Amino acid sequence: MLYFRLKIFPLELNMKNGWETVIGLEIHAQLSTESKIFCGCSTHFGDEPNSNTCPVCLGLPGALPVLNRRAVELGARAALALGLQINERSIFARKNYFYPDLPKGYQISQYDQPFSANGELEIMTARRDEAGHPLEWAPKRIRITRLHLEEDAGKNVHEGLPDVDRFSYIDLNRAGTPLAEIVTEPEFRSSWEAHDYVNHVRRVLRWVGASEADMEKGNLRCEPNVSVRRIGNETFGTKVELKNLNSVRFMQRAIEFEIERQITLLESGGKVNQETRLWDERAQETRVMRSKEEAHDYRYFPEPDLAPLEVSVEFIDGVKASMPELPEERRQRFVQQYDLSFSDASQLTSERTLADYYESAVEASGNARTAANWIRSELLRELESSGLAASASPIPPQELGKLLRLVDEDKISGKQGKDVLVEMFKTGRTAAAIVEEQGLAQVSDTGEIDGVIDEVLAANPGQVTSYRSGKETLFGFFVGQVMKASKGKANPRVVNERLKAKLS
Repeated sequence: MLYFRLKIFPLELNMKNGWETVIGLEIHAQLSTESKIFCGCSTHFGDEPNSNTCPVCLGLPGALPVLNRRAVELGARAALALGLQINERSIFARKNYFYPDLPKGYQISQYDQPFSANGELEIMTARRDEAGHPLEWAPKRIRITRLHLEEDAGKNVHEGLPDVDRFSYIDLNRAGTPLAEIVTEPEFRSSWEAHDYVNHVRRVLRWVGASEADMEKGNLRCEPNVSVRRIGNETFGTKVELKNLNSVRFMQRAIEFEIERQITLLESGGKVNQETRLWDERAQETRVMRSKEEAHDYRYFPEPDLAPLEVSVEFIDGVKASMPELPEERRQRFVQQYDLSFSDASQLTSERTLADYYESAVEASGNARTAANWIRSELLRELESSGLAASASPIPPQELGKLLRLVDEDKISGKQGKDVLVEMFKTGRTAAAIVEEQGLAQVSDTGEIDGVIDEVLAANPGQVTSYRSGKETLFGFFVGQVMKASKGKANPRVVNERLKAKLS
């Protein structure tokens, strides 16, 4: 078997060489139900292998599937959030294929009459430099072919060396968990566009509560279909499917490698085979898994044990009414309502809980810009170092707002405020309690500050004379002496104003 080990180049270089990349994407997202799609077994992740199984998900004779209503509701939320049209009637089918980790020997899925179809979604995508850093963001419309419901397969675990002591184990806990398969048209022209789309879908699914979209747990997996063609050629090249990628960054690297592999192969007179390939992150290369099947190779048959899924207009309207404001809508509103930059608004709407936290902090502080700055820098640093989401922050947004008011009202300095925030995060105590206990409240009374300034000037007559003779660099010396004499409690702004008045 010939493997290619090539440097990864940006897409622009492929374009200059006369090649265009064409990518379509399939995403399998596990829906956040407590039980499987056709039985009552738990979907809890991390339980003992094969402990969450029953005659239905084990495919035992005589066991009949029953559709989980919650899976339908979450599938509807996902479909609507991604701009798809929900079909009032859809059909489940048996997808017959050799699945070593599905005991029935087929997967219950949907084929010619899916749950939803004909979607269009706008994402923000960026051109990148060679290091992958965004240079310029722009909107892109993505056509989504379908979102259909299906069951997941189990998990194969392999250990040992091939042809020596090789053992394979099957864990069927995951078999039967509900999936939403999201399929796009071949819309993407670079690995980074695919990268940005998957991140967008992950955020949307979490936002509406349809899926945890946790790639480390395997409940969101990507399968890009990659091909190349000469620029100007309207005919698609032979596509290669990259299977079961559970990291967005791995997916981007795998696509880049595959682009270069196919171009090198074609330019050397070779032919791209339609096949499924796996990404080897350690070797930084793709390798053949199996020849790619066409749809008819799967042999779809209508599922005789499940009636057609029919959803009413009232059901769809009810799901729509329960949907939150979507992330792109909220990002645009943050820009307009709070006068935030695109970058700031994007970060603050990266998670729904963070966006909720920000708006509560704005209401409590009365200062949208200050709240954005402190959350993006001070609070997120503490959350990330502790591995916490905004919803689990030891500092409630109302208390952060009160802290920001103390700073805005010059009751404590900005530096003191940052120290107080760290203490609040550690202890869960309020800003007011910490400020009082540590005696941090600033002195802003001009009479009291004038008294301290007079003492400092009287103690340093030589420096006063030098300053008034033109040595203005001594002003910082006087500020430092006043702050020292006040034990850091004097309001720096008032100190500067009163010193200038007295020295002039």
